[in-house]
Amino acid sequence: MRRFLFAAVALLSGGPILTQDASAQGTKTLTIGMAAADVSQLDPFRATSTQDKPVVSWIFNGLVRFKPGSTSLETLEPDLAESWTRSEDGRTWTFALRKGVKFHGGYGEMTADDVVFSLKRAADPKTSSFSTDYAAFETIEAVDPYTVRIALKHPVPSLLGLVANYHGGNVLSRKAVEALGNDFRLKPIGTGPFAFAEYKPNESVRLTANPDYFRGTPKLGGILYRLIPADAARDLAFTSGELDIVYGRQDQRWAERFGRESDVSVDIVRPAELSLLHLNISHKPLDDVRVRRAIAHAVSQGQIVQFKGASVTEPAVSIIPKGYLGTDDKAPLPAYDPAKAKALLAEAGQPNGITITAIQTSLPTMLTAMQIVQGQLKKAGIELKLDVVDHQTFHAQIRKDLSDAVYYAAARFPVADTYLTQFFDSASTVGTPGAVTNFSHCSAADAEIRKARTEPDPEKQKALWKEAQAKIIAQVCAVPLSEGLQVWAHRKTVDYGYDFKGAIHLGPVITEATDKK
Repeated sequence: MRRFLFAAVALLSGGPILTQDASAQGTKTLTIGMAAADVSQLDPFRATSTQDKPVVSWIFNGLVRFKPGSTSLETLEPDLAESWTRSEDGRTWTFALRKGVKFHGGYGEMTADDVVFSLKRAADPKTSSFSTDYAAFETIEAVDPYTVRIALKHPVPSLLGLVANYHGGNVLSRKAVEALGNDFRLKPIGTGPFAFAEYKPNESVRLTANPDYFRGTPKLGGILYRLIPADAARDLAFTSGELDIVYGRQDQRWAERFGRESDVSVDIVRPAELSLLHLNISHKPLDDVRVRRAIAHAVSQGQIVQFKGASVTEPAVSIIPKGYLGTDDKAPLPAYDPAKAKALLAEAGQPNGITITAIQTSLPTMLTAMQIVQGQLKKAGIELKLDVVDHQTFHAQIRKDLSDAVYYAAARFPVADTYLTQFFDSASTVGTPGAVTNFSHCSAADAEIRKARTEPDPEKQKALWKEAQAKIIAQVCAVPLSEGLQVWAHRKTVDYGYDFKGAIHLGPVITEATDKK
C-alpha cells in the first residue's frame, strides 16, 4: 500500500482552535449579495447553479477539501478524513475518518455509514447531477464506524477530487436525508462551520454559526445571503453599507469603479468560465468542416477581451479552461483571419455566405458577448440570427438539439477529463440517453478521451488529453471565445482568514476563521 498520512496539527484537531473571547462570539452577521432571484436548491448533489454553490460550501464538508482560497488539486488537504491509503494499482482507497464530528440539528455523529450513504447517493442519477463522475466506483463500504474503503473498476484522474468538498464529494447525514425527504433540498444538514437556519423564497437564506464545528467555533455569528438579481439594486445595497460582500459584474468598468473606493477590495479570481461557441455538426451547412473552420477564423478573441476588459477577461488557450490538469496551454487554435474565412466558405460552395441560428439567453453578459461574435461573423459573410429567450428557456431548448450554435460559458472540476467528457464525448451528446452538454455532436476524440480516463500513467494520460484537444480543435467542434474571471468585492472590514485567490465553489469560502471587524 502506498500511504498518505497527515500529522495532527492544531488546525485539524478535534478541539477548538480559536482563542476568541466567548462574549464576542456569535454577535456578527456577514451579509452577502448574490446576483440571482432565488436559490434553486441546497442539496449539494443537485446544486448546479452559480447562486447555490457558495451556500453549500459553508454548510458541508468532504473527506478532503480544497484549501480555502485555492482551486488547486495539488494542495487538497484532510477534512472529514484524517488520513488515507492507496493501493499501488490505484484501485483501492481507504480513508480513516475524524472522530467526534457532529451533524447540524442534533442528527448525531458523522460515521462511515454516512460517508457510504453519501457517495452511493452521489453516484445515483436519480439523486445526483454528478452521477457520471462516479461511474468507476465499484464498491463503497464501511470497514468499521471510522473507516471507509472505495474500490474502483479502474484508476480515475484525481480520485481525491471526487471525495472533496465539491459537488458529489460532500458528506450528508443519512438520518437527515431519510427523515426530511424532499424537504432536504431546501433544509440541508451538514457538518460545516455554518448551519441552515431559514430560507425566504426570492429574498434570502440565513445560516447560523455551528458551535460544535470540529475546527472551532466560528468568529461570525451567522451569514445572511441576500438574493438581489438587479445589478443596480445590488450595487446600491453594497455602496450604502447593507452588504459586506457582493457578487460583482464581469465588467472591467465595474471592477475599476469599486476598486477606487478606499474601504473596498475587489477580488478577481479563478476558476474562470470558459466561453465556447459550440457548432452543431449534425446541422447543415455546419456538417462541412470547412464551414466550421471559416467560423473559427472569423472570430477574434482579442476583440472580445478588449470589449469586456483585460482585468476580468482572458483569451482562451484551448477548448478546456486554463489551469486545469491536462489543459494544453499551447493548443493549435485557428488564428483570426476574416479573409481566410471567406476563402473557406467559397471552397465549401458557399461564396455568398451562410446563415445560422442560435438560441440565446437574454442574460446581459452572455447576450452582449454573442452580439460581439455576431458582428465579427457578419464581416466574413456569416449571418448569425439570435433567437433570444429567458435563461431557463435557453437551457431547456439547447438540450433539445434545436440550435445550430450554442454559446455556453462554464467552469467545471479542474481536470481535463471532466470538460472533455461532458462537452466532447459522443456519449454526452444532447438528445441521447447519456446526454450532458455535448451540443456539437462531437466524436472526434472519443478514443483518446476514454483511454485517458483509465490510463494509470500520469504522463501518458496528459499526452492523451493533449491529443484529444488537438483533434477536437481540428474538427472545430467548438470555437473558444474567452475566459471570464469571477468578480467579487468586499468591505475591508471583512477578513476572510485566508488569501482569496480562487473560488472553486463560485464564491468566497466562509470559514470558522472569517471575521468582520
